[in-house]
Amino acid sequence: MDYKKVYEEWLNNDFFDSETRKELESIKGNEEEIQDRFYQSLEFGTAGLRGKIGAGTNRMNQYTVAEATQGLATTILARGKEAAEKGVAIAYDVRHFSKEFAEITASVLAANGIKVYLSDDIRPTPVLSYAIRHFKTISGVMVTASHNPREYNGYKAYWKEGSQILDDIADEILDNIGKIKNYSEIKNMDLQEAIDKGLVVYFGEELDNLYIKDMLSLTINDEEVDKDIKIVYSPLNGTGNKLVRRILKEREFNNIYIVKEQESPDPDFTTVGYPNPEDPKAFKYSIELGKEVGADILIATDPDADRTAVEVRDKNGEYVFLNGNKIGALLINYILSERHRKNNLPENSVVVKSIVTGDLGTRIAEKYNVEMIETLTGFKNVSGKANEYDITGEKTFLFGFEESIGYNYGTFVRDKDAVNSAMMIAEMAGFYKKQGKTLLDILEELFNTYGVYNERLISITLEGLDGQARIKRIMDEFRREAIKEIGNIKLDKTIDYLVDDTGMPKSNVLKYYFDDNSWYALRPSGTEPKIKVYIYSVGKTKEDSEEKLDIIEKATRGRIDSIK
Repeated sequence: MDYKKVYEEWLNNDFFDSETRKELESIKGNEEEIQDRFYQSLEFGTAGLRGKIGAGTNRMNQYTVAEATQGLATTILARGKEAAEKGVAIAYDVRHFSKEFAEITASVLAANGIKVYLSDDIRPTPVLSYAIRHFKTISGVMVTASHNPREYNGYKAYWKEGSQILDDIADEILDNIGKIKNYSEIKNMDLQEAIDKGLVVYFGEELDNLYIKDMLSLTINDEEVDKDIKIVYSPLNGTGNKLVRRILKEREFNNIYIVKEQESPDPDFTTVGYPNPEDPKAFKYSIELGKEVGADILIATDPDADRTAVEVRDKNGEYVFLNGNKIGALLINYILSERHRKNNLPENSVVVKSIVTGDLGTRIAEKYNVEMIETLTGFKNVSGKANEYDITGEKTFLFGFEESIGYNYGTFVRDKDAVNSAMMIAEMAGFYKKQGKTLLDILEELFNTYGVYNERLISITLEGLDGQARIKRIMDEFRREAIKEIGNIKLDKTIDYLVDDTGMPKSNVLKYYFDDNSWYALRPSGTEPKIKVYIYSVGKTKEDSEEKLDIIEKATRGRIDSIK
């Protein structure tokens, strides 16, 4: 793509609105900025679109959103009149332009004769997944950039099962986007006209009620739970506030404290900056409130309320952050042990995790004769197993999780679900509190039983064209030659998910196992300009496992830094 030529076309073409052209006028002469905005089109993949908001082909704006939607519309129409009548469910989060992008999506779909169910307000991502299944639509769109910084927005595409699209549908949509020669070819209809014609209808509280009812049905223990446990909750200025608070209230938890500074929607995430509860810094306000009220646990959800993070008060009154692997292991242990105790654990149950998620959950599942299934990274693949078992009936999907603080218990939703997870975490913590234990005590018991499993995630941001090229060189070099030995541990096995026969679709991930069951993996992010290194260790003691993490990190970082 000749980025200068495309920039000039946008700048001088009356088709683009005056605000867009004014924004482009302001960067005239800024070669680096022009290149970044126009050197490529924002790529549509299984994660949909995600990028910075602004004018340009490599940005989230009304034109790139409309283009993606026309590609989706063409894909739906290829499946016939019935698919168009089934329609598309659309929801959106609190970010800048989320509502506008959702309405543009609705208008383009309606112009193509496709029915739309449009959320009447901000809603969590899992509710969008639930809406697809409830309305039996062919597809769905969630306008969100999840936990990305405030400058970003995104567009997640879903299919009829309620999970995000896989490669086959993404490739078809991408192919249809490629057939659009210019933006003037995209169909559009005034939103009010679409509403008047019955092509766009709103959904809201009635659907929320059904969703909450189904989530409540997943309760395992109630009377055995200490409902007076003190919980601080922060929605991080996102979409989780109403439904997380509601479900905890309906479960009759009596001591829920909301972080007031982060209660209301704020597209600038003023109090947190980077609104990712996977980062312990996001808990600053929660810790302050927690110490003030003597909270047992702190729960935070990300802006679109599909991810959940937890901190637990220790014996010294300090709060300890639990990452996704630890929360996942605790939930697996609670769900399996309690359903086993109640004798309602299906014989063919499975737990599903991604290939970059830790193995403690696997050891726990083995104890209860529950199979652990691995999938590629992305909850679309985790939920894909639930979709598969709907058809085959061979297994029962019980719980799915990823290390990136995403979990889902049950099958009502086919995506990560922070509302469901917040309820289960509160139930679990209250259950153990009634026994005089904290989640930290339970984790220690698991380590005593299975060994000390530890982990570390390294994210290296490499932006722009040069960054993309360097990420490719890093992956190429590690493919060419693996690190054979680190300290006293030796390389035992390598899996290259791009070329090896794993029974999974091909993916640009490398995984290296050592002879003590420690391992690390390299994976370029699918949604951010990053390469991620996932490091896992197993030790007899905490110190032993930490030492292994340190030496693996040192070796991998050293190798990456040497690749310029």
